This record gives sequence, C-alpha cells and structure tokens, in this order.
Amino acid sequence: MRMLSFILLGYLRLSIFAEAEQEERLPNRCEVCKFLTVELQATLEKTGRSKEVLELGEVLDTGKRKRKIKYNTSETRLTEAVDNICEGILQYSVHAERPGSLRYAKGTSQTMNTLKNLVNKGVKVELGIPYELWDEPSVEVAEMKRQCETMLEEYEEVVEDWYFNHQGERLEKFLCEAHVLTDSESECLKEVWKGDLGVKGSTVESESKREEDGQTHDAGEL
Repeated sequence: MRMLSFILLGYLRLSIFAEAEQEERLPNRCEVCKFLTVELQATLEKTGRSKEVLELGEVLDTGKRKRKIKYNTSETRLTEAVDNICEGILQYSVHAERPGSLRYAKGTSQTMNTLKNLVNKGVKVELGIPYELWDEPSVEVAEMKRQCETMLEEYEEVVEDWYFNHQGERLEKFLCEAHVLTDSESECLKEVWKGDLGVKGSTVESESKREEDGQTHDAGEL
C-alpha cells in the first residue's frame, strides 16, 4: 500500500509541477484563433438549419414589410453568434499532460480528476485555494478569452466576409491561415485530438482508488 501511495504522489508531484510550468506559457495567436473559430463554427452550426424568415424594413400600407430574408443567411444570425462568443473559452481547462494546443479542452484535466478522487476518498489535499474554486478558469484560459475578444474585434470584417461570401470554406482556414497567422505561426492548426491513450490517467486513477483514507497532502508536497 505504501508503494502504491508513493507512486501516486510521485506522479501527482510531477503533474502539478508541469501545470505550474504551463501557467508561465500563455496562449499564442495560433491557439487563440483556433479556438475562436471552433466556438464560432459550433455556435453557427446550431442555427444553420433554421427555416425562420425575418421581415425587414418599414411596414407598407398593405401591412407587410418591404423585405424578407432567411434567418440562416442573415446578419442577425451572425450577430447573435458573435455576441459573447469568447465567453465559451472560459469553459476550457488546461490539460497539462497533453502537447501543444491540445492541452486546451473542455472538461477536467486528468490531474484534477485524480485530486478530486483523493478528496472523495477522504484525503485532504491543499492547493492553496478553496475547493469550490478548483474549477474556476485558470489565468491562462482567462488570457485566451481576452485575446479572443481582441482578435474578434480586429478581424470583424474578415469574419463578416467569410459569413456572407465564403461559408463553403472552413472558417479556420479562411480566418486563421489566410488573414491572422503567418505560415510559421500556424502549426497548431495541424494538431488534432485523437483521444487519451489512457496509460497515465487510468493507472493513476486506479491507484488513487486504493489510497488510504485520512491522509493530508499539501500542494507543495505533491
């Protein structure tokens, strides 16, 4: 049992150290653009099949308006999608065990899951912040949101051009590759998530389940 505890705590020590190191690495322009387009594309896809028709212009004597336009090609749809789009970035977490831009993903990281499993087993884990704040957005994620808002404002006309004239082309390619990034900055766009390999995560989780209750560990100790 002591050997299992030693292995688990050793892994946690390395993982938390890695996450601390990652906090020094703020998101770059490629990562910001990548997830801006992910969020915007996903939001637009939710309303892409709407058959709603908008009536625009002044009301005529007949009681009808001058012009009708389909909602799924309207400026209204784009405005609603863009509004607060960067708020979605705050749902991401930093998964320090993953490389490059793949470390940004929605959901809880393996390390945090392991720590929560320990807490649920009765082990007292001190991270220097209250437990209820463990799931709050990190400094890195908050910075990505800020950069997302700045980038969206800077390239607003490009996004509009894509929406009205180039929706047949992927937004990531049209915005990020063609307008925002240089060739040397666009490497993260090639990174594709293929799922957890499961080796580290499954091992640590199985070991954490066998931890003895009642132990206390400080973040520095881990």
